[in-house]
Amino acid sequence: MSLTPKDLKAAYDRGENISALLRSHSGAMANSEDIIQLSYDLQAGSYVAVQNQDPWREILSRYALAVADHLSSLGSFHSLLDAGVGEATTLLRVLQGMPQKPAVVHGVDISWSRLKIGGEWFVSQGGPADTQFIVATMSHLPYADNSFDVVYTSHAVEPNGGREAELLAELCRVASRYVVLFEPGYELAPPEAQQRMAQHGYCRDLPGHARALGMTVVKHELLSACPNPNNPTAVTIIAKNPDAAQSIPSLVCPQYRTPIFIADDLYYSADSLRAYPVLRGIPCLKPEHAIIASKLTP
Repeated sequence: MSLTPKDLKAAYDRGENISALLRSHSGAMANSEDIIQLSYDLQAGSYVAVQNQDPWREILSRYALAVADHLSSLGSFHSLLDAGVGEATTLLRVLQGMPQKPAVVHGVDISWSRLKIGGEWFVSQGGPADTQFIVATMSHLPYADNSFDVVYTSHAVEPNGGREAELLAELCRVASRYVVLFEPGYELAPPEAQQRMAQHGYCRDLPGHARALGMTVVKHELLSACPNPNNPTAVTIIAKNPDAAQSIPSLVCPQYRTPIFIADDLYYSADSLRAYPVLRGIPCLKPEHAIIASKLTP
């Protein structure tokens, strides 16, 4: 018998691990995008809820400042993508901690609910109102090649064990200068932490996957500030073209990478004949969101 949305909500309310429950029920060995989406969407609001609670407030602030320091060490840059932005809680503190803030900031996440709750909180806390939040997956980012000077992730590749190479290739595609990963440091972690990471299906050996794809890894080390000692964060910096000219994001159809434009309350790509909805102000640009609409006109 399949699990219904009501079953999953009840399990979440009981404190069960939804990803583990779905893997067990389906027989999957790794987390699929559907499992990740369901798990994180049910959690929507939980990250915002703890932002001003002790001890999380101090722990999360130290983590975000460490992230900001590493990003700032790359020099000034114009555009930044947070891939897997969640509720934008890390992004807000990262921007606050950067002496030179990028002029253009985007955040994508697989969960609309997290973006809706997080985006409103982000603006209420003084985050730049022109920050663009978009529903998308890391496997099909709705951007043209080299759209962002810097692309970074914060425990977003984490649940995608087994898909590391696929996601790294896509992150690198849309970056022009650097990809910076703040992800579980499996190889640098103690045995008990490694066991926990393996149990949850977390990513492994990101530097190895990057090098196998021909990427240049310039740093891989444990982060000085880590919110969870049982899941130590490593920073991995991949240099693509540090001297590339300033990049400006360009949206494309996530399935065919054809130009896309906004028309009324939707996005449309005339070349792929696909329309994508905008739900409560948030563009929904996953391939499965597409509506074939060959007769749609601007």
